[in-house]
Amino acid sequence: MKRFTATSSCLAVALLSGCGGSDDPAPTPPAPPPAPAPVVNNLPSFISGAVVAANYDGASDDLLTGGLGKTGLLAAAAPAFANPLAPTVAEARRNAIFTNYRALVDYTAAGGFGRLYGPNIDNAGADTLGEGKVAGSEHIAVADDGSGKHNVVMMVQVPVGFDATKPCIVSATSSGSRGVYGAIGTAGEWGLKRGCAVAYVDKGSGNGLHDLMSDNLIQIDGTIASATAAAKKAHFKADLSEAERLGYNAAFPNRVAYKHAHSQQNPEKDWGRDTLRAIKFAFYVLNEKYGKDIAAQPGKKEVVITPANTTVIASSVSNGGGAALAAAEQDTESLIDGVAVTEPNAQPGANTGLTIKQGATTVATHSKPLIDYFTFANIYQPCAALSTQAGLSLNAAFWPAAYTASAQNRCAALKTRGLLAGASLAEQADEALAKMNAYGWMAETNYLQQSHYRFATNSIVMTYVNSYGRFKVTDNVCGFSYANTNASGDVVAQVPAVQASLFSGGNGVPPTSGVNIVYNDSVGGAKLDFLAVSPGSASADFALDGALCMRTLVTGKDTVSGAGLFGTMKAWSDRVIAGMNEVQLSAKLRGLPTIIVAGRNDTLIPVNHAGRAYYGKNLVQEAATAKTRYYEVTNAQHFDSFIAFGALLGYETRYIPLHVYFVRAMDQMWAHLKNGTALPASQVVRTTPRAAAAALAAGDVPPWAATPAPADAIAFDAGVLSVPQ
Repeated sequence: MKRFTATSSCLAVALLSGCGGSDDPAPTPPAPPPAPAPVVNNLPSFISGAVVAANYDGASDDLLTGGLGKTGLLAAAAPAFANPLAPTVAEARRNAIFTNYRALVDYTAAGGFGRLYGPNIDNAGADTLGEGKVAGSEHIAVADDGSGKHNVVMMVQVPVGFDATKPCIVSATSSGSRGVYGAIGTAGEWGLKRGCAVAYVDKGSGNGLHDLMSDNLIQIDGTIASATAAAKKAHFKADLSEAERLGYNAAFPNRVAYKHAHSQQNPEKDWGRDTLRAIKFAFYVLNEKYGKDIAAQPGKKEVVITPANTTVIASSVSNGGGAALAAAEQDTESLIDGVAVTEPNAQPGANTGLTIKQGATTVATHSKPLIDYFTFANIYQPCAALSTQAGLSLNAAFWPAAYTASAQNRCAALKTRGLLAGASLAEQADEALAKMNAYGWMAETNYLQQSHYRFATNSIVMTYVNSYGRFKVTDNVCGFSYANTNASGDVVAQVPAVQASLFSGGNGVPPTSGVNIVYNDSVGGAKLDFLAVSPGSASADFALDGALCMRTLVTGKDTVSGAGLFGTMKAWSDRVIAGMNEVQLSAKLRGLPTIIVAGRNDTLIPVNHAGRAYYGKNLVQEAATAKTRYYEVTNAQHFDSFIAFGALLGYETRYIPLHVYFVRAMDQMWAHLKNGTALPASQVVRTTPRAAAAALAAGDVPPWAATPAPADAIAFDAGVLSVPQ
């Protein structure tokens, strides 16, 4: 035992025995505990292959605008490729940012871009950021099991303003079926301007086209290559043997396969997991950049940025918003601190414990799965669009006379099948619209029925039925396939220059960038679905036979007769229903602070099936502990970008951009997490659309109230969600 001298031990023992000259032994102090071993920053096991990183100076190129800046994003068209047949990786990235940015916001100045929101608007809402370019680093990797069949693309952007002493991460899961840049103009913009790292993921969809005739496909980096040359670098390759591919080409030439529809993975079931993985990948990237070097392990970094010291907001819109909610439900590691989403595709599953009321009216139908209400709309919507109550004049720019005739034929065919009872066309159209309203669409959505059928409904049905059933492209489910078509609706070969630009311009869900939906079973041969002649009616009725078939697969019974199914239809329906059940959410958020914003006029993802339904189920299950807020915005719908079409669609004088409220939701959650600011109670926010010649003013889009007026407050009691009229 070591003896302490008076000199060395005076201070140590003074309080106990003074500092005399005693030579008595003193106790030996305990040895300090060994320093904990550093936690090593390792690449997550779900990452397959290398991480590709690039730095952007914020001048010639940047993270947020692809070097285009605010001015470039407002251009009439994306920049031209030097070689249209072979865009470079940099060109493909730049144009993907241009397309995706503009796809999710009203990109016109009159609508608010560059004034109320946009890359030039700072966190206080002021126009101080010039062109809005953001310098920093971008890191891209692929999550896969090594087979190349998943290839979920992940990306982390780290702005130069990131503060490692106050770290923050925002998830930006892509909306719709878009590629990894799909949330650049929403969650990406907000996070980068706040100085946060942004964790993007394409959630297993994206622009994964496989041209079955040429055997060319799109690679992860956006370039085109043969399936053989691409190998595991393919964004998506149809799971076909060479004999199957050649046989299919002989029977159905010039067809293509798409990843979301034909990957046979049902990627939606993993959207929550993929979002959590993207956040974990962000932690890895940040610790590689800012972690301490480990002397004993050269080249290794110590983890210093952790969930415990990092503010993490799960965010995004539409499908990305649904993925954020799914991630929050599945977050057993406490990665996420708060959630802020708008117009989420949130499927709450069975919800019998909830009643929804709007004003004094009880909602008859709510909480249906997405593919249930979409296949319902796919039958009745084109006829309903002809109702005078829908209010949209038939614009020849996107609805030619042939489509009007097809809509009229659809009404007549539904009458013949016993699915409508009206004697006249007007009665049939009104009845079809009434069926839509009874199935969860509110009167506030009626104006949008025509444009949504034209641009969205059948594309969603085609993609999700195939995805849920894990069908191969060769299955031609209900007689449908994907191909390019000419003006007459006939199938034609792929256009190389258009195909080369698909990574940049596509949305992952045909119709997109020249690829359309084809009804193979049309009388007289395969035809564009909008011009197809159904065998059952011998008329051009928007391929009603195919629409009825799709509905049958979803419900498990014949749509016309109500009879049960057998044989192939029964087996296929069982597969679709199983896949549909895999993606339903629990609405169990365990008290996580959550903001959900939805537009009352959302016709794509009706609030009675999504926003209201999910919020209500959360309260049914967690009323005592729930920290969820629901803000419903009047005069707001799903497609802000459609407002930019002006008089062509007539949206600009009827709807305000919901993106304004996305930014506010993010600001509100940030203030809550960083400063403890209370989340205002759930409420209806009442807005004012602009006049045709006017610009949207700040007063047209008021913030939600700190304390809502009684006429605006959304209430919940004994299983009843009451939303003011």
